[in-house]
Amino acid sequence: MDTAARLLRLLSLLQAKRDWTGTELADRLGVTVRTVRRDVERLRELDYPVDATPGVAGGYRLSAGAAMPPLALDDDEAVAVAMGLRTAVGGTIGGIEETSVRALAKLEQVLPSRLRRRINALQSVVVPMLGGGPVVDPHVLTVIANACRDRERLRMDYRSANGTALRRVVEPVRLAWTGRRWYLLAWDTDRGDWRTFRVDRIAAPPTPAGRFPPRQPPHTDIAAYISRAIGSAPYQFQATVILHAPIERVREQVSPAAGQVEPLDEESCLFHVGGREFEPIPVWLARIGFEFTVLEPPELVEQVRTLAGMFSRSVARAGSARPDRLHS
Repeated sequence: MDTAARLLRLLSLLQAKRDWTGTELADRLGVTVRTVRRDVERLRELDYPVDATPGVAGGYRLSAGAAMPPLALDDDEAVAVAMGLRTAVGGTIGGIEETSVRALAKLEQVLPSRLRRRINALQSVVVPMLGGGPVVDPHVLTVIANACRDRERLRMDYRSANGTALRRVVEPVRLAWTGRRWYLLAWDTDRGDWRTFRVDRIAAPPTPAGRFPPRQPPHTDIAAYISRAIGSAPYQFQATVILHAPIERVREQVSPAAGQVEPLDEESCLFHVGGREFEPIPVWLARIGFEFTVLEPPELVEQVRTLAGMFSRSVARAGSARPDRLHS
């Protein structure tokens, strides 16, 4: 690997993680620690603000500087950034439409033709389905994302579902995007438990409140945990049903925000759903388009039975109705 390629690889590593030891970087690059020190000096000469901490526990960190230096993106990262910018105008991150156009123009100017073809192919088959979700301040998202990466506590002003203003100190772990809303999974230090927060309810960019040690996540499948938290936990009424369809088909039809889906076998799956009341749940389940069996609670079973009788009687009356009477 020549010096220029090695510098780009070093820069990419420094951008991928907050802290690196000299030994870690040397192992990744296949060079000596002394060569890493020389390459770091070359990056500094190019105005990349690389901080170094001496000692046994020391290392390197790419920090914020006075100016924005060039970023090193691999092929997949460049495609992802370009696709994100192209769709940002219709997204739910507020105030970035014009900025996205300028950034996209700069990026596409230097994209190799092979990457431009990949992006155009993706764009030609992607149909934006705008969900009308709440708009989120992009600065709030970047502050939270950095805190998740760097394991930094956040102090934030939060508005609950009933409009109550709350002050929370949290240890953020993951951001989740459902297609309509952004959610934050974090350890709530006041409650001593895991909580899922809607990002659009955070009043302003949170402020750092110190580093925190790693904490075991609440579930090995974080996506499933967040899906269940936002799909049913906020609601007073909880229900579990069997959807008689393969889980792949169900996931195509059901948003993660609607509830948690668990596989049963190749032809059915469990669906945990919640609501403020039972009455609309059967109608909503019917609209999904799959046959279903209610497991719990008994009140929902009775509601489905009542609706089934109503629909049966309606169909019977429709079959016996005489068209000439409808216009008399």
